[in-house]
Amino acid sequence: MNKTTLVIGASENTERYSNMAVKLLTAYQHKVFALGNKKGKIGDVEILVGQPALTNVHTITLYLSPKYQKDYYDYILSLKPERIIYNPGTENDELIELTSKHNISAIVACTLVMLKTNQY
Repeated sequence: MNKTTLVIGASENTERYSNMAVKLLTAYQHKVFALGNKKGKIGDVEILVGQPALTNVHTITLYLSPKYQKDYYDYILSLKPERIIYNPGTENDELIELTSKHNISAIVACTLVMLKTNQY
């Protein structure tokens, strides 16, 4: 099943895991939105900035350290995703608690591993 995914913390830097995740999600034929701190492109996916209006986001995968996540709390809630994947280094108890009150599942895992092991 295709899961529309928003990658928060996307980067054009090919050594970043967020960049690898956008490419792998695309390869696995998921619809991908990429959100970063500056515009750019990862393959055919535009890196958006700010808090663009998006619809039908199933999954948010975080590549943003907790100290920068706070600015996105309301935005994340407004998107009403079914789940958030907290990649290594992005775990945030405050956001997990907040989103759980809105029935958003928290998964502490690596998106790349989940995809490659058919757990996505």
